[in-house]
Amino acid sequence: MGIDRSPTVTTLSVFVVVFLLEWVAVPLGLFGTLFVLTPPVAVHPWTLVTSVYAHMTLQHLLANSLGLLLTGVVLERATTRLRYHAFFLGTGTLAGVTQVTVGGTFGTTAGVLGASGAIFAFIGYLLTSNRLTDTVVGGVELSTRVQLVAFVVVAAAVTLATGSARVALIAHFTGLFVGLLAGRAHLLRVSERGSI
Repeated sequence: MGIDRSPTVTTLSVFVVVFLLEWVAVPLGLFGTLFVLTPPVAVHPWTLVTSVYAHMTLQHLLANSLGLLLTGVVLERATTRLRYHAFFLGTGTLAGVTQVTVGGTFGTTAGVLGASGAIFAFIGYLLTSNRLTDTVVGGVELSTRVQLVAFVVVAAAVTLATGSARVALIAHFTGLFVGLLAGRAHLLRVSERGSI
């Protein structure tokens, strides 16, 4: 897949364009309204999408860009552009909604933005969809319940190990957990007959 057709490069380009738009929105007082996912979600529904591609600072943008680059170029070789983008946006949105919903339950009503939930989903997918995992796990009979518990433990451990102040831990956990499940099911694998 050429660089001009790379969904990873496309997504990185969207990151940059959105970041530049944020610079215009801040002095106009529109940053939160346009880019930050906050409860109730129905008030600014477009933030379900824009929050996934928006970043608070240049450091935030660079960290997520590096994470996407490291995982995205591997994942894009195993799936189609449409599935790549749908998985990225879907898992990023789910992670963000879970963060503001569950966080709200615990009294944290702050908004969320950034691609890390989707990037953690990419990591989870790559961990459980590769040939080594298929060989090792495929040779061991584990019930669905045991696999789910194992995925929860792995997602919690990785989330806590990589967490720091002002990080959306619930979004990271959600993304990684969903990615682990999707990878085990080979959700993004393209069939022999071809598909979207």
